[in-house]
Amino acid sequence: MLLEHDDAANEGNPETGAKGRGEAEEMSQLEVDSKLRRILTVRFRSEVDNASSNDVAIRILKDNFRLKKTLSVGGKLFHVRCCAHITNLLVQYGLGEIREIVDCVRDGIKYLVASESRLKQFSEIAKQLQLPSKKLILDVPTRWNSTYLMLDAAIQFKEVFPRYGDRDSSFEWVPTVEEWGQVENVCQLLAIFNEVTNIVFGSDYPTANLFLSEVWRMKDILGKKSRDENEYMKSMVRKMTAKFDKYWGECNLLMAIAAVLDPRFKMVLIQFCFPLIYQNSDASKNIDYVSQVLHELYDEYVHEYNSTLEAQREQENARINVSSCSSSVGRNMQSGQLLFKSFVRSVDTVQPSKSELDNYLEESIYICEEGSDASFDALEWWKANSLKFRTLSKLARDILATPITTVSSESTFSAGGRVIDPHRASLSTETVQMLLCGSDWVRALYGLKRSSTNSLSVLVVLLILLIFDSIVLVVTVAEWLVTA
Repeated sequence: MLLEHDDAANEGNPETGAKGRGEAEEMSQLEVDSKLRRILTVRFRSEVDNASSNDVAIRILKDNFRLKKTLSVGGKLFHVRCCAHITNLLVQYGLGEIREIVDCVRDGIKYLVASESRLKQFSEIAKQLQLPSKKLILDVPTRWNSTYLMLDAAIQFKEVFPRYGDRDSSFEWVPTVEEWGQVENVCQLLAIFNEVTNIVFGSDYPTANLFLSEVWRMKDILGKKSRDENEYMKSMVRKMTAKFDKYWGECNLLMAIAAVLDPRFKMVLIQFCFPLIYQNSDASKNIDYVSQVLHELYDEYVHEYNSTLEAQREQENARINVSSCSSSVGRNMQSGQLLFKSFVRSVDTVQPSKSELDNYLEESIYICEEGSDASFDALEWWKANSLKFRTLSKLARDILATPITTVSSESTFSAGGRVIDPHRASLSTETVQMLLCGSDWVRALYGLKRSSTNSLSVLVVLLILLIFDSIVLVVTVAEWLVTA
């Protein structure tokens, strides 16, 4: 599956086509592991997030992999746009509509925090007005979430700004009542996107199954704000809706199938969300399309599962033939067990009247205990029910483990670049995989959060200790084997 960032700034540039072809050739030379043939996951990122080069590379890669027959369901799940980048684009449109007001608030806060005496005087006015004991926040202009948080905090002090301006003649950054109203309206809208970011992109567990309901939530708030009485709000929402429809106007199969494979949602969420996200005629078509592709994908997994069973049966038959030549009683008893296992496997290959997928979809949705919905882990549920859904659980594992974004939550609202220093870029693939997986395991084991700098230091120490313990264990076992 290919996660792509979209930027049409260089569209039409002939260099992008050559660049895309070069990237595709490099990617095509990668050895594809057999375990990835079910759903090919190729995480690809253009150096400058260029849409044109991405499109060229995608087309070439898809053709190459299709010829090698390494794509499931004809490559329908191969190309998925990065959800974080799309969310970022929508937020940029929202803040761009009040750019001058944002600059005014930012410059005012920058002036206040530059002096301890100014900040103290500002705080005294806030106390006199009995305002909440919050602090002003100065944003990082390239990080949109910090800008939202800055505006959200500044709204609490909107009565303080003009009063401070009366005391300090040099303070000229005082938004009008109308401008504060615009900030409040925009923040109400952006609050939804901020929550979506924290829910979906800031989690330590797979969240592909959660994003469809949040997309519906974003479209719902855009629909409500489109009827706002303020013209600036209508104009902003109109632009955001156009961008929303551009990227999510087509059915996102990964997002939809992942939601269906969440036992709390199944097809019910699809039937609930699609009529709002898409037009009425398109909604019903997309619902049928999701069901069709899901069944196609499941059939591929069933075929692979049966092929594996057939290979195992042939191996068991070979062992039975060998054991039948033995005159030992113990070997004859083992042959009887092997014959029984062979019989069980032959019965197991008989297809039931209903598939696992049909049984799963017909069952009632899973209802979480009160207060436990936020901590529900769909992958854990499938692991617990893997004996009941032996084939479908494998499909769910591959789909739900697929990331819907190429960036972390901290980068979702960020317009800044992401730079990898030469030392990290020179690490081998095995080392990078070890560091990524090891850090996640240690975080999960000790309950550490990604955003904490102190936790990062502790994480490095713990990871080193775990590696050291593993080395000591290996040496100890080796010594024991030598002396045994």
